[in-house]
Amino acid sequence: MQRIFSGIQPSGIPTLGNYLGAIRNWVALQADHDCIWCVVDLHAITVWQDPESLRRATREMTAVLLACGIDPEAHIVFPQSAVRAHAQLAWIFNCIARLGWLTRMTQFKDKAGKDRENASAGLYVYPNLMAADIHAYHATRVPVGDDQRQHLELANDIAQKFNHDYGVDFFPAIEPLILGPAARVMSLRDGTRKMSKSDPSDQSRINLNDDPDTIALKIRRAKTDPEPLPADAAGLEGRPEARNLLGIYAALAGTDHAGVLRDFAGGGFGRFKEALAALLIEKLSPISAETRRWLDDEAAIDAVLRDGAARAATIADPIVREAERLVGFLRL
Repeated sequence: MQRIFSGIQPSGIPTLGNYLGAIRNWVALQADHDCIWCVVDLHAITVWQDPESLRRATREMTAVLLACGIDPEAHIVFPQSAVRAHAQLAWIFNCIARLGWLTRMTQFKDKAGKDRENASAGLYVYPNLMAADIHAYHATRVPVGDDQRQHLELANDIAQKFNHDYGVDFFPAIEPLILGPAARVMSLRDGTRKMSKSDPSDQSRINLNDDPDTIALKIRRAKTDPEPLPADAAGLEGRPEARNLLGIYAALAGTDHAGVLRDFAGGGFGRFKEALAALLIEKLSPISAETRRWLDDEAAIDAVLRDGAARAATIADPIVREAERLVGFLRL
């Protein structure tokens, strides 16, 4: 059984986009993989975080993962900072990776923006830590969105250089699991922008703890256009908001745009929005209720994370100790 590693930033309660783009797929992958799921709080502090907010957000993200169906007994769920092997291997990889490789990382350019001189060094070497996250477990598969493919290529480059420099075949190649077309969910207020917690308008997103009335209101207010729904998917060209709402429905219903349009073609958005809101409430209400149950018992969340960290360290520590031996460190 192949080992999967994947991490998610502790950004608090996830959105529908996080659920359809990653978390739901994680749950499905548990059936036939050995899975390690990590709340990546070390990555989070590459930009400043309020300490208390970071602790709260780590618990909230964990609660949602558990509520969505992540199994902490059959698999491993833990906070990144609780396993020191990540930071230890990341330093070795800092010394393996070349500056030219990191300079080409498009995500650093996007996140740092025009004021790169004020970006943290941690943000710059973020991909090296991401490589360490994976290689510390000899994971061979990583589910990612297409925007993370470049980071996985770098992780493979680092592993190959390590193996070459030390004359070993120690770190395996990583295979990216690029998730399907339902992975990209756009803003309810602007169909050309990705749904995001950073959007100042809460009306732009569905949060996984939204109650039924809030979900219904947000869908009712979601931006559309005056045209009726088309007869086929080709008619969605140039209609980003319509495409987005139909895509959400399709992802939740397990169909595609054509399948949704068979039921709603020719009609206005009123009836369709009612059906979409009902479907969202049906799928998300159990997650919301289970999230609240976990958040009412922080000690239970911490126990899951503590157990997961201990089990993760059992895997990662021997691998990183061997990497340190290969580098030439004394084992005292």
